[in-house]
Amino acid sequence: MVRVTAAVPRVKLGDPMGNAEEIEALYAAACDAGSAVCVFPELCVTGYALDDLHQQDTILDEALAALARLKAATAGREGSVLVVGAPVRLARGLYNCAVVLSHGSTLGIVPKSYLPNFREFYESRQFVPASTLLEDDVAFLGETVRASPYTVFACRENPNFTIGVEVCQDLWVPIPPSAFQAWRGATVLVNLSASNITIGKAEYRRQLVAQASAKCYAAYVYVSAGQGESTNDLAWDGQAVIHEAGEPLGETERFAPGPRLLRADVDLDRLLQDRARDMTWLHNGADFRDRVHRVRRVEFSFSPPAVRLAHRVVPKRPYVPSDPRTLSQLCYECYNVQVSGLVQRIRSSGLTKLVIGVSGGLDSTHALLVCCRALDALEYPRANVLAYTMPGFATGATTKAYALDLMAALGVDAREIDIRPSCDRMLLDIGHPYAVDGEPAYDVTFENVQAGERTSHLFRLANHHGAFVVGTGDLSELALGWCTYGVGDHMSHYSVNASLSKSLIQCVIQWVIDETFFGDKVNAVLSNVLAVEISPELVPPSDGKNIQSTEAAIGPYDLHDFQLYHATRRGLSAPKAAFLAAYAWARDIPRASDARPVEPQPSLTGAKSILKDRDFALAEILDFQRAFFRRFFLTTQFKRTCIPNAPKVADGGSLSPRGDWRAPSDSSWAAWNRAWLRTATWALDSARDLNTEGGADLLPALQALVDKHRPP
Repeated sequence: MVRVTAAVPRVKLGDPMGNAEEIEALYAAACDAGSAVCVFPELCVTGYALDDLHQQDTILDEALAALARLKAATAGREGSVLVVGAPVRLARGLYNCAVVLSHGSTLGIVPKSYLPNFREFYESRQFVPASTLLEDDVAFLGETVRASPYTVFACRENPNFTIGVEVCQDLWVPIPPSAFQAWRGATVLVNLSASNITIGKAEYRRQLVAQASAKCYAAYVYVSAGQGESTNDLAWDGQAVIHEAGEPLGETERFAPGPRLLRADVDLDRLLQDRARDMTWLHNGADFRDRVHRVRRVEFSFSPPAVRLAHRVVPKRPYVPSDPRTLSQLCYECYNVQVSGLVQRIRSSGLTKLVIGVSGGLDSTHALLVCCRALDALEYPRANVLAYTMPGFATGATTKAYALDLMAALGVDAREIDIRPSCDRMLLDIGHPYAVDGEPAYDVTFENVQAGERTSHLFRLANHHGAFVVGTGDLSELALGWCTYGVGDHMSHYSVNASLSKSLIQCVIQWVIDETFFGDKVNAVLSNVLAVEISPELVPPSDGKNIQSTEAAIGPYDLHDFQLYHATRRGLSAPKAAFLAAYAWARDIPRASDARPVEPQPSLTGAKSILKDRDFALAEILDFQRAFFRRFFLTTQFKRTCIPNAPKVADGGSLSPRGDWRAPSDSSWAAWNRAWLRTATWALDSARDLNTEGGADLLPALQALVDKHRPP
């Protein structure tokens, strides 16, 4: 992680030394907060709206003196980079520049490449573009420095941290300088702007920044002029925006009366992972190799202070956004992707009937809703859904009732088959003690016989009725291998839920309720299903009351889904994934006093929170991370190498070997296990160091965890 800051000062128009004083104070505050780079608006040293006064020697001389003061101010600041906008007179004219300062030196000057000279803009009247420079090396404040937009600034201590700089309009052109800077390794792009505000322009800027950061796989720090600029003919809102690979990290209050600082913690590992995975990104850069080769690297040193993650919201459920509008749109797209995928499979198969097993649980309920909507779209009767509930040895009366009520309310062809007789026959045939001696031997064989019998019935029913079997298993189960190989949730003719996490299915069901697709009777049953404990219902409850709990057996789906996303979509290391999980979920770790609030619970517009609001101890998070690594990387890949067709729905949401995830079934998990042990040991050592900040409370559980898994 690296912390970046966008600073919006209150400009004193035509007062360079007064502006330098304000800039220095804001820069010092950013440094004290651990920022690696602090970015100010375009021409902030003088003010942007000076017009022809920019060509006055008095202004230019004092601007140079102000820059000398700011250069000195960067000494003794751990190398935190200061980027300010100023008019700079170079050999061939006056340039609108970003001046990059650090360690009491000038790292470089980046002149503006594209000067707007249309509508309200007249920059070509005062300035000349970067292309008019004949030499890249210039004399400036007693040093010889590089002056070119073909420059990036690379941190010696962190090779992943490289800064690219452009000025305002440079971003608005089809191929901006930042593209070449990114291809040359810049992971943090900064833009010094003095974009005046008009109606709707703020949203357009957001879109520009979001797209630039997404296309370059970079963090993009954009900061525009605010209060103090001339309002002769224009107005200013002081908008500052930070995005990372298309995702917003923060935005300042616009039209604020005073100065503003916007900080964000940027995940450099994530950016490099995205770049490495998208081969077309590098191929595109090769098309511009001559211009990319022109970009030179200027090195600087930055020794980050010890700061805690604070200026970043880590999504607790990466597959489920917390914003109601975003979640509603995601649910709409998710449901319709599933429905359209099934519609196409029905058309291509030449079959008009579907077979599905319905248990009264989340997955089969949602799959049944998809089946009904698909048949509605094709104008086939819902009776063409042949829905079977198949009670076994541990089927609860409640879930069975929900299955029957739902099938009746939807108007499908509902039937019930008791699989216990056929299970008894098989258990007896194989000599299982449950059937032979009546012993309560509720082992994996006992469970899998039931799963197998259900699947055998469904496939033969499909043969018998000229239909195909619709699968119900979800992404969370598939990641953990929580499915019986070749049967049960693992196998079908077409699977509709395989790209949906367990939490996302819950949200989509709630969205279906809110959209009232199926009426009040169906909605009442769906609400009941959402409240049921997640259970395979394969083992009878020992006390006759409490049903078998999936999460009690394998751990919380929320934590496993978190690790799944960061392992498959992000490719993050074990320590990094543990760090993010702790920040998102841990209730017992010390946090920075100015840390952003933990992400709110996901909820749809006008609805209460859908998912459980819960947190975990750090030791639990680490323990379940190890459990995930073992299951995902060691014991269950063989199940994922032969899964049925299923549409990819969500970002990072496919484990199909024909889609997002290809991996050998017989590889080792030793590297993840060793990395996990180093992480847990580091957490234990850190808890000892944080003894006065609550670390002592973490010690017993962490010590027990490390001792449990440390090799002899």
